[in-house]
Amino acid sequence: MGRKPTITRDGLLDVAEALVREQGGSALTIGALAKAAGISKGGIQYSFSSRDELVSSLVDRWTSRFDAMLDETPTNDPLGFVRSYIEAMRTAQKAMDAKIAGLMVSYLENPENLKETRDWYRGIFNRMTGASSNAQAARVAFLAVEGLFLLRINGIDEDGDWTSFLDDVDAVLTRLT
Repeated sequence: MGRKPTITRDGLLDVAEALVREQGGSALTIGALAKAAGISKGGIQYSFSSRDELVSSLVDRWTSRFDAMLDETPTNDPLGFVRSYIEAMRTAQKAMDAKIAGLMVSYLENPENLKETRDWYRGIFNRMTGASSNAQAARVAFLAVEGLFLLRINGIDEDGDWTSFLDDVDAVLTRLT
């Protein structure tokens, strides 16, 4: 009978997230994760064959969590969708800091990952199609929130401005509709 695993793939992802939060994306290596998790490098490689697979798994996990926050919005309601998106960003910003976002940027250096990300964005824009003023307002608000996300990666949130900027986008969206 084999030994019962003491750490799961999800547990390793939890440790990897903590590592990135504390030390940044460049600190995430198979060796560093093994040390932080208290297991051998081989134990890590049993779950993740490479750093790229580890990073991809982290990004998939974050994306799945984010998508789950959006799934309840009807697909024919662009304004409802972008308001859900703004709320998801508020929630996600509590769980994500610039170090984790920076790791996501490095993830996009792989052309396969970039294609997957482009496909994800196409799916988002498909939920806000149409020529109506509401659909247009939803797309502009979405782009503003995404711009804020990119600025946040670059440290705009040092003073806690992020949430008030999301409030601004939401207020303008309300005035436009």
